[in-house]
Amino acid sequence: MAVPLVLHCLTAAAGPSLVPQTITVPAGPFVMGSVQAEREIAYGLDEKAYKHNRTRQWKWYEDEPRSVPYLDTFEITTTAITNAQYGLFVNQTNHPAPDVTGKTWAGYKLIHPYQRTRKFAWRSGRPPLGRENHPVVLVNHHDATAYAKWLSEKTGNNWQLPTEAQWEKAARGTKGNLFPWGNRFKPDHLNSHDLGPFDTVPVGQYPQGTSPFGLIDGAGQVFEWTQTAAGNSRYMVKGGSWDDRGCGVCRPAARHARPASLKHILVGFRLVKDAE
Repeated sequence: MAVPLVLHCLTAAAGPSLVPQTITVPAGPFVMGSVQAEREIAYGLDEKAYKHNRTRQWKWYEDEPRSVPYLDTFEITTTAITNAQYGLFVNQTNHPAPDVTGKTWAGYKLIHPYQRTRKFAWRSGRPPLGRENHPVVLVNHHDATAYAKWLSEKTGNNWQLPTEAQWEKAARGTKGNLFPWGNRFKPDHLNSHDLGPFDTVPVGQYPQGTSPFGLIDGAGQVFEWTQTAAGNSRYMVKGGSWDDRGCGVCRPAARHARPASLKHILVGFRLVKDAE
């Protein structure tokens, strides 16, 4: 299902819309997870791109149990929440703006240098100039749920982070596609390090990568928080990012957990609400 590319939430004439645009995912079963043959495809993509087999050695994709769950109808935001949308929340609540200290970043022990975070960090409660329509990043799990609670109070709807199953169904459809657009990896269909700028981009720039339900940026761009807990104060993230190549980790079935306190330049979020 094609979605018009009218997704920019900030214009010269009007500020960002309070209510994010959503798509409806109808009730019914869907194929979740993967089988070994699909994981082999993912490892092969990674090996071709990276010229090594570390994702295979580390068994990144082995924890993707195949199931066919039934989900009730729900609505999910068409794209990740943007800086402009999150800015309404920050400005009205004085919630801390997206940022991270050098000490905290060093404690994460990530491969990205701290200096790389600076172009994503907010100043004086405002996102970096020109990034209003980029996905908000440097937000931890609490930040995402706080935004959802605020939006629920403002709109009267019950907004929350999607479950892992909701996110995956919206991103891949019902038939178990390897990617939102089908079963072949197409690097021009997403913002990944294969062809992308090694940075976030405004949401909605890859309509050719739209899922069967109309979800955009379901692969690449940024990983997205879910409400599915993984123990030890960790939550599942989904989707892959602008930093990934291959792109086995960009498959909707791919999954891994991150600490709830993490504020990463690769992680943002989108929300769901009950269908009206």
